[in-house]
Amino acid sequence: MRAIAHPIRIAIVDLLDQGGPLSVTDIHTHLNIEQAIASHHLGILKNKGVLTSQRAGKKTIYMLRDEDVSEMISILERLQAVHSTAMFGLKVA
Repeated sequence: MRAIAHPIRIAIVDLLDQGGPLSVTDIHTHLNIEQAIASHHLGILKNKGVLTSQRAGKKTIYMLRDEDVSEMISILERLQAVHSTAMFGLKVA
């Protein structure tokens, strides 16, 4: 959970869930972040077992190791929405 609990890493996981396997260049371009930052966060996600990668010529292609990761992100986003709503005293639909 801690490996994913960062806005950039959540965005990377979401992007890979939506767009399939992508290279570092694809990821940093889509997220409008520096390549070094994308590589850093991809390394963390890979080291923690969230992502896997394979070489394609000079590129490394990253993909989600398990489809359940995207479901976990979805649950966390719903929990955050419920928590935010509760803090402001609004009813959750």
